[in-house]
Amino acid sequence: MHTTPPGWYPDVNVPGTERWWDGAAWTGHTRTAAATQPLAGAPTGRHPVRDGGGRTTRTAALAAAGLAVAAAAVTGFLVLGDDEGGAGRAGPAAGSSAPPAPTASTAAPSPTTGGQEDPAVLVDQLNGVTIPVPDGWEKPEHTLDDATTMRTAASYSCPGDSGDFCYHGTVTVRTASGTDLTEMKPIAEEDVETAADRAYGKDIAGDLIHGGIRSEKELASRSVTVAGRTGYLVRRQITTGKGPGGYVQSLVFPSPLGSETPVIVRFAFDADRDELPLSLMDSLTRGIRPIGDAADGGVGSTVAP
Repeated sequence: MHTTPPGWYPDVNVPGTERWWDGAAWTGHTRTAAATQPLAGAPTGRHPVRDGGGRTTRTAALAAAGLAVAAAAVTGFLVLGDDEGGAGRAGPAAGSSAPPAPTASTAAPSPTTGGQEDPAVLVDQLNGVTIPVPDGWEKPEHTLDDATTMRTAASYSCPGDSGDFCYHGTVTVRTASGTDLTEMKPIAEEDVETAADRAYGKDIAGDLIHGGIRSEKELASRSVTVAGRTGYLVRRQITTGKGPGGYVQSLVFPSPLGSETPVIVRFAFDADRDELPLSLMDSLTRGIRPIGDAADGGVGSTVAP
């Protein structure tokens, strides 16, 4: 008997999406099949769909194109029946192994919705951590960059020429990828550049969100203990061409899961906001817990600015 390895497999309950199989059971982590674009049928609220860097984009056409690609990718999976003509089961193309398809009654929700009913906790199933949600923040259902995200509920028109909507504060959780680095410090030093550009530089269409980044000043660079692991953070102040600018932080630490793959938590806070002191970044960092650890600010706790 062959054990199906961990990986992304099609979720038959949500066409066009894939769900993470951890080698033993389905997790709550999902993504769009064959593309990191919003899920088909994503609600169009009072603002356009936003990415996890702390802004919306006006490139809805790009998102729509991604939906078409995802829909086409779904047709590459087969629905196979048993030899007796019984009920079908979802799986990859013939000749490959796949875990049992999740059922509508057992499939876990996507971590981009918080992973559970408690609005006071942001849950990232894939990386095995939780973060307390500050008062006045929300957990969006969909983001363009497929990262677990929380952000301030209030939005505003970005001061640059992009035509985007911005949020005063955002925090995203993602697995470190696209780098050959393995140490926490160099990953954080490399990622903080991306964090600044995503929040205060350019949108995916290349338009300036805050009139462009004029300068960056390093405020902190230090080791820190996160979820029982030794990590590293880099924090910078960003001066922009328009608007008050802001602060970004890249926090990197080994996942509390067995693989200990580096996890990146990005922070972006607008400057001159009384409800977003830099001490809130520290409070959120201290509040990060392994999934299942409810002690001292973990699951079920809130963080006030």
